[in-house]
This record gives sequence, C-alpha cells and structure tokens, in this order.
Amino acid sequence: MSSSFGLDARLTAYVRSANRPEHPSQKRCRLETDAMGDVARMQISPEQGAFLQMCARLVRAKTAVEVGVFTGYSALSTILAMREMHGPEARLYGCDISEEYTGHAQLCWQDAGVDGQIDLRLGDARETLTGLVDEIGGSVDMVFIDADKSGYDAYYEAALQLLRPGGLVLFDNVLWSGSVADPDRCAEDADTGALKALADKVRDDVRVDMAFTTIGDGVLMALKR
Repeated sequence: MSSSFGLDARLTAYVRSANRPEHPSQKRCRLETDAMGDVARMQISPEQGAFLQMCARLVRAKTAVEVGVFTGYSALSTILAMREMHGPEARLYGCDISEEYTGHAQLCWQDAGVDGQIDLRLGDARETLTGLVDEIGGSVDMVFIDADKSGYDAYYEAALQLLRPGGLVLFDNVLWSGSVADPDRCAEDADTGALKALADKVRDDVRVDMAFTTIGDGVLMALKR
C-alpha cells in the first residue's frame, strides 16, 4: 500500500486515525492487497480513499470513471460514497488491462455488495475511453486516473470529453516520489517527463480550474469549466 509522501509512520497513523473507519470491505481489500508483496504499492492509501469519497460527495457524483483499477480499493471507496447518495442508480466504469488484479477487485466489490454497480472494461484504456465517450460523453461527474503515466495526457483529453461542466478529474502519483522536481529525471525518464508535462499543461489549460495537491504521492485535480 502507498503512503502519503513526506509523512513519517507516526503522522501517517495519526492521519488515518483522524479519518472515519474504513468500510469492512475496504479494510479487507486493503489487507489482502498488502499481502501481495511489493506490488501493493500501487494501491492507494486509506486517507486517499477518504479523499476520493469526499470529492465524490462534493460533486454529487452519480456516474464515475476510473482508469487503473488494480485490486479495486479506489473504485470501492468511490462507489460506496456514490451509493450513499444515489442508491442503485450510482454507477462506476472501471478501465484496466489486468485480468489477474481486477479478479481480486471483483471479489472485493462482491463482498461489499456493489459489484452490480461497477462496469469493468478490460483492454487498452485509450480504446476503452473512446468507447465510453461515445456511450456517456458529457455526462460523467468524476474521473480518477491512476494508470500508466505515459498515458496520462491521452486520458486527460478523454476525461474532458467524458465530464459534464463542473465535473472533476483527479490524477494520482503526480509527485512521483519527488522525481518531477528533478529536471534530469524529467529528461531521462519517460514517466517522470510525462507527469511534469501534464502538470504544466493542466496548470495553463483554460478549459479547467485546477489544484496540484500533495495528498498521497500527489493528486492533481481539475474541474471542467
């Protein structure tokens, strides 16, 4: 599991205790993913899950899209908040390329009783998002992107087509453990360079209002105008 960049163990524990307890299915999903070893670093932290839930509530999200599902914790966090607001009408579309990891996700969603409200699309997210734009373009309330960093620009453009005016898109890992502040790393590493380029683009994009935050490993937020 990831942890918030720059927080030591004591402060991390404090932040988590200051949030409300996870849903039992969230906790089970998180602990089972933690047991998978190093790959668990791709899972968002509980405080990020709480943040996603608050974002969903702030925009009254009824329809959401997630790019990069992994084992399902972030999607579960979001749909639980959406279900509280909208009941069975809440719907989340999840895009991922891994049958193995999303197999774990589907078990977590079944455990929480929300699997019928999550539409999982397996395949290249660029193609999947193109299909979703045709299906639900202009009606989505929130998009969360936590996938291959080199694809972030394409996912951003697709998100803007998916979102309604006032809809929110969030990108995870935009600090990349601090590498984005190192010009040499930005020049040498494609993922780091892509993240820096995206931050610059969103900052200057008149189509959105934005904030670059240090939650988790950095969350970039953009609200479609």
